[in-house]
Amino acid sequence: MNKMIGLLTAMMLIVCMLIGCGSSRETVATDGSTSMNKVIGALGEAFEADTGIAVTYNATGSGAGIQAVLEGRCDIGLSSRNLKDEETAKGLDGTVLAIDGIAIIVNPNNPVSDLDVETIAKIYTGEIKNWKEIGGNDAEIVLIGREAGSGTRDGFESITDTEDKCKYRQELTSTGDVITTVAGNPDAIGYASLASVKDTVKALTVDGIAPSEAAIKDGSYVVQRPFVLVTRKDAKLTEGAQKFFDYITSEAANEIISSAGVVPVN
Repeated sequence: MNKMIGLLTAMMLIVCMLIGCGSSRETVATDGSTSMNKVIGALGEAFEADTGIAVTYNATGSGAGIQAVLEGRCDIGLSSRNLKDEETAKGLDGTVLAIDGIAIIVNPNNPVSDLDVETIAKIYTGEIKNWKEIGGNDAEIVLIGREAGSGTRDGFESITDTEDKCKYRQELTSTGDVITTVAGNPDAIGYASLASVKDTVKALTVDGIAPSEAAIKDGSYVVQRPFVLVTRKDAKLTEGAQKFFDYITSEAANEIISSAGVVPVN
């Protein structure tokens, strides 16, 4: 009998370990834009340190994050573009967390350092094909961009008026992949969230203006887009998710948001 009781107790402990019996640890699930990785990561760490509530981040892209909210698969969606009319019509609400610059990036060995928006558009639509046409080396321009549904791509194409016109050589699924690809190809050009840009690539000035927090805030750097928190109007957030939402949209989070390389709106 004692052996049987011991066996049953052991089995119950194993089951509890597998399903989390007795665990009261709360988790907030976020899903979406790969460009928001750095800022959400920093905010999540600070929030967990203060409250003990963990924040998970699933980097699936803006479109997938928005869909995850619609389907109830996450608490808060992350989008690096504004919601479209058809998305708000489905009952979604967007709250701007911060403004991010979209850096136009090239390989560090590329002699080109400044472009205007019109020239960038001509490059991406294939009207300008060789770097020598704009003061660079005699080499074909390799166009790197993001996949359809990416908030970064949506922002870039909206600003440059190139939607459905870009002649991409590669369409990549994350900001990190774009940076890595441009860093490894001296003839490549790409675009990426300023918050994620590393010294492995060179960020161009646009119309003579370098992408910086000050230039994004005053609007002089024109290639910029919002970081948006996506929620459902008809569904209340869990207590933990509401606490996280309130925390990251308060002025108390501004220093953390700025340290992540984006401009807080509060």
